[in-house]
Amino acid sequence: MVEVHVQTLVVSTAPAPCVLVLQPLLEKPTETDDHVSSRIIPIWVGVAEATQLGVALENAKFARPMTHDLMLDALTNLDTRVDHVLISDVRGSMFFARLILRHHDRLIELDARPSDAISLALRQNAPLYVEDSVLDRASYPFVYRKRADRTTEFEEFKSFVQTLEPEDFEQ
Repeated sequence: MVEVHVQTLVVSTAPAPCVLVLQPLLEKPTETDDHVSSRIIPIWVGVAEATQLGVALENAKFARPMTHDLMLDALTNLDTRVDHVLISDVRGSMFFARLILRHHDRLIELDARPSDAISLALRQNAPLYVEDSVLDRASYPFVYRKRADRTTEFEEFKSFVQTLEPEDFEQ
């Protein structure tokens, strides 16, 4: 199992799907001089599911409880909490998740859609995990450029600005 975090959530309008992007938490990115490389796992979700994930990510509160908040309230009143979520399998583009609940010393495992399980876990700050085999089959390389040291660039610009004369703006 590999612990992951939500790297980003891309929300679009129907009929285009939204995408939840997970990234290994402790994966050491490979680095070269100009870029860093890691892996990501995109999970396509519907607009309604993305909305619930967005609410959880933003820790938004509403006057009346949303469905996931109601579920967590019921669990809390039953002295149970989300222990963790495990993305356990992927078949084609369909992901499968297990929502693991803790009731005292007992773990209860439920089959769940990843979007629902992650929405609940985010609301309780519970960890997210992906099976190694899912990471191997469903991840993609993620490469981003490293931010360059811009000190020299800023110094050159500062020098340029300091040497400007009003005549430089005449045509």
